[in-house]
Amino acid sequence: MTGDSPERTGSQERRILLGRISGAFGVRGEAKLESWTEPRDAIFRYQPWILRDPQGNERELRGVRGKQSGKYTVATLPDVSDRDAIEAMRGTEIYVPRSALPPPSAGEYYWVDLEGLRVVTVDGVPLGTVSHLFATGANDVLVARDEERERMIPFVQPQYVVSVDFDAGVVTVDWDPEF
Repeated sequence: MTGDSPERTGSQERRILLGRISGAFGVRGEAKLESWTEPRDAIFRYQPWILRDPQGNERELRGVRGKQSGKYTVATLPDVSDRDAIEAMRGTEIYVPRSALPPPSAGEYYWVDLEGLRVVTVDGVPLGTVSHLFATGANDVLVARDEERERMIPFVQPQYVVSVDFDAGVVTVDWDPEF
């Protein structure tokens, strides 16, 4: 499972972006979702949802139900039974608190947990901090940034990513600092 950038405001807990409302499904106020969980309908396991509309307005929502319907992930939102109301929510992002997710399995990581960690080579050369990660299809890529540059390092263990130490706040990589 992947997640987008962490969100923090004051003491607010980190959030994980799990999907987006992409439009109405049918005429009874059901919503089509883009879900980035695997499987796609796993998005309903994680609640409450924090909905952020394209204007940046947020609200918390509990009790969302849903299912897979062919190629679509379909949600029933509490107190929404009108197609027009769902259409007005098109583009709304679906976040959940990080604490709503189960702990990752051994050797797996939520991207949001890696963001902000220091990146150093096996020889101790600092490469910056983890800015973000992205998927390429072949493998995920860790982006390390410092004041001068950005490095894209394939997140392949143990070939390039040697270790992740959350206690020390460090990702150790086998990477040429000049590359």
